[in-house]
Amino acid sequence: MMTARYDDHLDFRDSEFAGPVVGKVEYHQYQPAPTALDSLPARAAGFTGRDDELHGLLEALDPTQPGPQAVLVAAVSGLGGIGKTALAVEAAHEARNRGWFPGGTLFIDLHGYDDAPVTADLALQSLLRALGTQPKHIPVRAEERAAFYRTALARLAREKGPALVVADNASSVAQVRPLLPGDSAHRLLTTSRHKFPTLGARLVALDELSTESACDLLGRALLTANPDDARLMDDSASTSALTKLCGCLPLALQIAAALLIADQRMPISELGRALSASRNRLDQLDDGDRSMRATLELSYRALPEQHARLLRMLAVAPGPETGIDALTALLGDGESPLGDLAALERAHLVERGSGRHRWRMHDLVREYAVGAAEGSATLVDEAAAARGRVLDHYLQRTAAAVARLRWWPGTAVSRRFESRAQAISWLDTERANLLATIQWAVEAGHASAVIQLGDMLGRYLYFRRYFDEFVVISSYAQEAAERIGDHEAEARAWNDLGLALRSADRPDEAISALVRARELSKAVGDRNGEAYAWNYHGSALRVAGRLQEAADVLGQACELFQAMNDGNGEAYVWNNLGLTLVDMGRPEEAIDAHTRARDLFREAGNRDREAKAWHNTGYALWCTGRVTEAVHAYEKALETHREFEDWHAVGETQQHLAEVYEAVGRHTEARACWLHAADAYLQADAEREAAESRERADALPAT
Repeated sequence: MMTARYDDHLDFRDSEFAGPVVGKVEYHQYQPAPTALDSLPARAAGFTGRDDELHGLLEALDPTQPGPQAVLVAAVSGLGGIGKTALAVEAAHEARNRGWFPGGTLFIDLHGYDDAPVTADLALQSLLRALGTQPKHIPVRAEERAAFYRTALARLAREKGPALVVADNASSVAQVRPLLPGDSAHRLLTTSRHKFPTLGARLVALDELSTESACDLLGRALLTANPDDARLMDDSASTSALTKLCGCLPLALQIAAALLIADQRMPISELGRALSASRNRLDQLDDGDRSMRATLELSYRALPEQHARLLRMLAVAPGPETGIDALTALLGDGESPLGDLAALERAHLVERGSGRHRWRMHDLVREYAVGAAEGSATLVDEAAAARGRVLDHYLQRTAAAVARLRWWPGTAVSRRFESRAQAISWLDTERANLLATIQWAVEAGHASAVIQLGDMLGRYLYFRRYFDEFVVISSYAQEAAERIGDHEAEARAWNDLGLALRSADRPDEAISALVRARELSKAVGDRNGEAYAWNYHGSALRVAGRLQEAADVLGQACELFQAMNDGNGEAYVWNNLGLTLVDMGRPEEAIDAHTRARDLFREAGNRDREAKAWHNTGYALWCTGRVTEAVHAYEKALETHREFEDWHAVGETQQHLAEVYEAVGRHTEARACWLHAADAYLQADAEREAAESRERADALPAT
């Protein structure tokens, strides 16, 4: 059939498109060109866990939004394999089903991270053909091709209504910007492993799924293949563990599901063990069609070498997240890498950590980057040197922080930390990294560093009451010292281990450790270490309920400290002896012991421990019924505990004050003390004690 069409765009006469004929109307005889206005891929099977993100996308795509609120572009970003395309396709199908885009839905994969990505020019050519433009009418020049595209969309809006264009897997804004519709009725939805903050788009960044959603995804995949598959239901614990081994990444979970579907007799726990036992999970997360390694490889290969090196350095950093100072130490050039980190964040290869200028990465990205650092002898040496630099960094910073933590008035102040609070904050922030550092140092055979870190961290962990961790690092230090034959360091480590075990309420093990500490200290001539071992031994015996033995052993400790004229050490013994005497039902003698301890601590300038002695004096006084004196002693303890920001000790003292007031019927004062105790415990991260204190306050009768 002969048809005529009036073209309201510029017409080009020949295949070379030498120039437009302005102001001239042409009529053409041809069959209508085919269109592809419903080219969406099928929805992802088992799509789940993205309700909030889907709602946000649909809100952005809604063409009924009034002018100022309308969003022309929505951009979904996230790590490779995190489910960007599945979300975009789901949103596009839902928008079409709501009748929002009667003009159609166009889909194009830009292959942004492949070796030959689709350029914007090629994308425009493809979209113009989908819109019904005959190939011979598609211009060669990029700007003219973009004009044709916008014109075709405008015509589509007039004839059929608005359309949705989905540009999947873009790697740069340059790939996407020419695809922006000129008519505000249309919407563009794009996905990328990079954030596009300059596109003027509604940005939707995806994180990994929750464990619950990850289990749901696995379950849907298995039940789709076999409705009778009960493996997930029969072993929910292994299912949860498997999702964590997959990093809760949808692609990794889909690969795991495919492996389970291929072997219907494989228990969930068996696949989990295979992933755990593998030196590199990425080698296992491959179903023959999809590969997590290949997916991450695309992102890594797209990085400039400077960014790739930074990614490798961050991967070998100890602990779950890394601060900027440690990262600078890893790089070794003294330059702050903040700009390069921002680029890696835009690529979703790193993400911001728990505080400003702290960074972390997904477990599977870390595993890939560690593998990349082992790719050659040069990179292996680079990683080893970086680990050495960060180990030195943590040794120096920890020494300064612990020195500030243990600072006494009148002694030199660390220049690194302006206040005790600042030192404690640094140790709290870096605690997980410091524990990971000592673990790595153990595995790498850095015995001297293990001994140093163990000794320093023990002081902090004891103060913060992380007693189980104190046991672990003291054990590391003891084993390292024994391995290299450093008997003096080994004796100190046995002492620390004994103190840690006693504090962790493992007195029998503590007693064994402290007997060993005593023997080694005596053998190497460390009289001070031997005296402290006797002291800790007596304390452990008290905790074990062996009170008379405790008193006898503490007497031995006291004699040793007196022989050395060590008043500070002697004060520790009198304090422990006072606690033992209270337990023996001899509080009057305990008051004398704690008073002696108090005086000796004051003479030595150890005001922190003087406060502990005041606290213990208060308890002994309370046991004798001397309420006014007990309150005074507790208040004296509180003054110094607050000064030293020892919030757990503040909480304990307020708690004991509350108990005194409660016992004598002064409920108003008791309630105030319980609430003060709760606040102090919260500052010490002791949530259980804080909750119990609030409950005690609430339980008091109203006045």
